[in-house]
Amino acid sequence: MSFDVEEFDMPLEYDQTLTVYEQMETGFKGLEATMSVINGSDALCTFFTTAHFANWYPDSIRQISRRHEIASHTFFHTQYKTADLLQSRLELENITAQPVYGLRMPRLKKVPMQDVIQAGYSYDSSINPTWIPGRYNDLSLPRTMYYDENMLRVPASVSPGLRIPLFWLAFKNMPYSLFKYLCIQTLKKDGYLCLYFHPWEFTDIWEFKIPGYAKRWSGEKLQQRLHRLIKDLKTEGDFTTMWQMVSAAKPPEPRQLNEAGHAKPSKQAPLAK
Repeated sequence: MSFDVEEFDMPLEYDQTLTVYEQMETGFKGLEATMSVINGSDALCTFFTTAHFANWYPDSIRQISRRHEIASHTFFHTQYKTADLLQSRLELENITAQPVYGLRMPRLKKVPMQDVIQAGYSYDSSINPTWIPGRYNDLSLPRTMYYDENMLRVPASVSPGLRIPLFWLAFKNMPYSLFKYLCIQTLKKDGYLCLYFHPWEFTDIWEFKIPGYAKRWSGEKLQQRLHRLIKDLKTEGDFTTMWQMVSAAKPPEPRQLNEAGHAKPSKQAPLAK
């Protein structure tokens, strides 16, 4: 189970003006609500965090890192340049005093895997191998973990066969019983689940001018639904961090870095395509 921890900038896509403070405040309220659910369970999770958000709330990110995995969601959620890959990793490592292994690009933006490798990451989870109209069509990509240019990639889970996405929008818009059923079927088929949500979903966002399907079941109702999902899935398997999961499945070598923090050239050949 993973969460994309970020400044709440979705309203900007729909021509609603929000200050940086308002974006951060909503994101932080959501993170507090999310942690109230997670801390009440024994689930281990991965939090893909923008460095921008982490710099606003370093104490909270540091506290989360003591139990869970902190991974990179690049530096800013809205804007991007290649240098952000390295700079976000270094910033998060400075805040948490722990290595950062994973990356998930905001809005699953496609970037060259060589850039990701050069920035020192050991895995990437920036793929939803399904079709989302108006966003992306990745039906041709593998459903499960694979190597791309020597980078281990961990797609978000989709159901076998029809590739129904099991991500945040499905969780809040699909009947709960159906979502749970598809999760269990996918877990049995693939041996693991990779689910992702956003903390801002778990606070009240009805006042914002975003589509109804994005803010449905927000706030306390969604917190209760997340608690129910964790309780139900705990009978089917264990909740671990992404790094624990990929290390157990196909142990990847943590990137060897030079003094500048860049990855050294790797001699390892891809294990799968």
